[in-house]
Amino acid sequence: MLLNWLSRRLAAYLSKQVTRHSVRTSTWEAMQASIRPGDVLLVEGNTRISTAIMYLTQSTWSHAALYLGPNAGLKAGDDDEPHVLVEADLEEGIRSLPLSFYRHTHTRICRPIGLSDEDIEKLVDYSKSRLGHQYDMKNVWDLARYLCPTPPVPTRYRRSMLALGSGDPTRAICSTFIAQGFQAIRYPILPVSLSESEDDPDCDAQRREYFRVRHHSLFAPRDFDASPYFDIIKPTLEQGFDYREFEWAE
Repeated sequence: MLLNWLSRRLAAYLSKQVTRHSVRTSTWEAMQASIRPGDVLLVEGNTRISTAIMYLTQSTWSHAALYLGPNAGLKAGDDDEPHVLVEADLEEGIRSLPLSFYRHTHTRICRPIGLSDEDIEKLVDYSKSRLGHQYDMKNVWDLARYLCPTPPVPTRYRRSMLALGSGDPTRAICSTFIAQGFQAIRYPILPVSLSESEDDPDCDAQRREYFRVRHHSLFAPRDFDASPYFDIIKPTLEQGFDYREFEWAE
């Protein structure tokens, strides 16, 4: 009981916004027109927990949400704006949101290639089945230790810090929730490359590459950005860009 109360207080503390200046790289209208079902929306967060995640992953991106589109059957908000995103929130757990929630935030769209309508439907069903599941507070306690400006964690160990947590399948953090969805449809994110006889360049096995599925707890928001299997969508370019028409301030 006491631990649950402390966890809720910690979640509230870590969810508080901190001052951070970032530059949005596209307009709201361009993002609306460019994003598609199945896309992963990366977010540069401005909360205390974002600071820990960005430090541990050495990345701009501290949060990820899955875009399912207006036809996914998610609930509408109080203003009747359709919910099109699903994410794992620190305080509310896995929830749905309208796209406008991140209207004024620095974001990046990462798009999986070649998803079929059936794949999209599976992602929708998976995400809807997880709604209401709670954030992994054990993971939050682990991350909270790395909120000081320069925690003494060697670079090679930072990634493994994100793998800490309860391991309870009914709990999630933002990137692992999405990673499990893509693993369910057998779509790769950052598989671990395994090759045989690496010291023998003439060996046929050298040219055969094997992949094993990385455990979902080891995924971070930046992995969707770094993945060779996700395209980076820049809404400004998607809407048509001609540098000759760029208006410079004289």
